[in-house]
Amino acid sequence: MYNLVALCAVGAEKILGNEIKHLGYKLAASSAEKVPGRVAFLGDSDSLFLANLCLRTADRVFLEVTEFPADNFDLLFDGIYAAPWQNYFKKDSRVVVDKVRVYKSRLESEHTIQAMAQKAIYKKLGEVWRMNVLPETGAQSDVRIYVENDRVQVLLDLSGQPLHKRGYRTQGGLAPMRETMAAILLQMMLWRRKTPLHDPFCGSGTIPIEALFYACDVAPGLGRNFAIENLPFFNKKRAEELRRIEAEKIRTDVEIRITGSDIDEGAIENAKQNVERACVMVGRALQSIGSDAKIKRVDFVRADFKDLIAPYPQGLLLSNPPYGERLGDSAQAEILYKEMSCLFENFPNWQMGFITSHREFQKCLGHYAPLLKSLKAGKLNTTFYVFN
Repeated sequence: MYNLVALCAVGAEKILGNEIKHLGYKLAASSAEKVPGRVAFLGDSDSLFLANLCLRTADRVFLEVTEFPADNFDLLFDGIYAAPWQNYFKKDSRVVVDKVRVYKSRLESEHTIQAMAQKAIYKKLGEVWRMNVLPETGAQSDVRIYVENDRVQVLLDLSGQPLHKRGYRTQGGLAPMRETMAAILLQMMLWRRKTPLHDPFCGSGTIPIEALFYACDVAPGLGRNFAIENLPFFNKKRAEELRRIEAEKIRTDVEIRITGSDIDEGAIENAKQNVERACVMVGRALQSIGSDAKIKRVDFVRADFKDLIAPYPQGLLLSNPPYGERLGDSAQAEILYKEMSCLFENFPNWQMGFITSHREFQKCLGHYAPLLKSLKAGKLNTTFYVFN
């Protein structure tokens, strides 16, 4: 068994944990401690690749290399040096300790920890391989270190590019939502594929496209590669089998009613291009198993949200409306939110979910959500407002 750690938006740990369990893996006991933005789990050899391929709400997946107590730099160096680093890298790998995070520990200097860890890893590799200088001409491998309560956890990045980069979005527009965040919102709303869904501020189309992937059972990583593929223990043949297995799960027979609109013509054109790339990506996966079937496209149209009328008696309105950072003026955002009150009249029996960082959103909207959820992706603190 392997100890793995998946990262997610702070506040989405339960959603990610449920995804991991649905994939067939058991959460580690440490996950009961609810570390913000992290979920630890136990996996088999398949999980190293499969978690990257299939998890919709994870931003990265790491393999735990070692874990040990250390309250001084000698113990830190010895603990990292003791790990069997030669099993994790090729002789030409460029190993980088890319991030260090410290919390309530005697070891406080993240910069010193980073430098000492880098030195310990290279010293071990040089001695085992009997090389004074490592070539570093191959692919880069990233290592991350968490020091919490005088315990050190050393993690190897299996993802490479963040997992929200599915591969279908080349231009995100202004302040785009991460694909993983869109997936989180869909799961928080308990959305089902038969339920009509519309995003009235669709921007680059992230929410509708992620809903399409979810509705058609498309593994989100089918169109990209991962850092694990550059590591010596990567099983290429098995990974190809797992890709085929996931491709065979894609459903092309489902009825979907997923749409998006935006007042910006450029945003709509961008969204159309993104969904086209997404569908081409899925088409290639289907072709790899000998199928010429295709999934249905999401419909994107240019429209002012004030002109929208519910096309069905019930459904879900889910969106990331513009806020101060996107409009450039908080006052403009507040005017927009006041105008958004018409959505409650025009979509009377629909569920609604809006995510924004603007603190006066509900006051301006004139409606107060019975359910609020704080979510943080990167440095942006947001609140998800759910209206049933």
